[in-house]
Amino acid sequence: MKLTWLGHSAFKLEESTGTTVVTDPFDEKIGYSMADVEADIVTISHGHHDHSNVSAVKGNPTVIRNAGFYEIGGVHMFAQKSYHDENKGADRGSNLVFKFRMDGVEICHMGDIGEECSTMLVESMVPVNILLIPVGGTYTIDAETAKDFVDKIMPDIVIPMHYRTKDCELDIDKVSEFLSLFDDDDIVQVEGDTVEFDRADFDGESTKVYVLEKF
Repeated sequence: MKLTWLGHSAFKLEESTGTTVVTDPFDEKIGYSMADVEADIVTISHGHHDHSNVSAVKGNPTVIRNAGFYEIGGVHMFAQKSYHDENKGADRGSNLVFKFRMDGVEICHMGDIGEECSTMLVESMVPVNILLIPVGGTYTIDAETAKDFVDKIMPDIVIPMHYRTKDCELDIDKVSEFLSLFDDDDIVQVEGDTVEFDRADFDGESTKVYVLEKF
C-alpha cells in the first residue's frame, strides 16, 4: 500500500486495488492549502475546520464520520470513539480513532486524540503496523504522551502528524520534541511525502519513526 502525507493530519492511503482513502482533510486556515486530491473514501475524526474540509477532496467519496465497522472497495475500517481532551470531551468534544486494513497492512490514524493512553484504548487498536499520531500538543496529546502510546501499542512504523511545519500558523509544537524521545538510529528522514509498504516489510521486532517531508 502507498501512503502520502498531505499535510497536518491528512493522508492519502492507496490500496493496490486502487481504492483510495483520504483522512482528515483540512482548510487553508492552518496557514496553507491542501493539494488537489481525489478519493473513494474520506474519514473525519471530528468536525473542526482543520480536519473536516470534505470539499477539498475531489470525486464522489463516501464520507465516514461515525463510529462503527465499514467495508468499502475491499478496505476494512473500524472507527472508535475517543476524546479530544483529558476531560472526557468536556473541553473539545469527541474524536474518532480509525483503523484500516489495506493490502494486509494494519494502519491506525488517531485523529486529534487528546486523552491519555489507557489499556482499554490500546487493546482496541492493536495490532498496528503503521501508527499515524499527533505530537504537537495544545489541541492534542503532546510529544511525551504520544511516546507513551507508541511504547504501549508497539507499531512497526510511527509517522508523526499535527505538528508545526514552516507554513503552519497553529500554536503547536514542532516535531523535534517528539523525535528527541527516540534514538537517532530509530528515526528515518524520508525524502518526499510518500512511502510504500508491503506486509512483508514488518517483523514486529522494532519501531521506526518515519518523518515525511512536505514543506
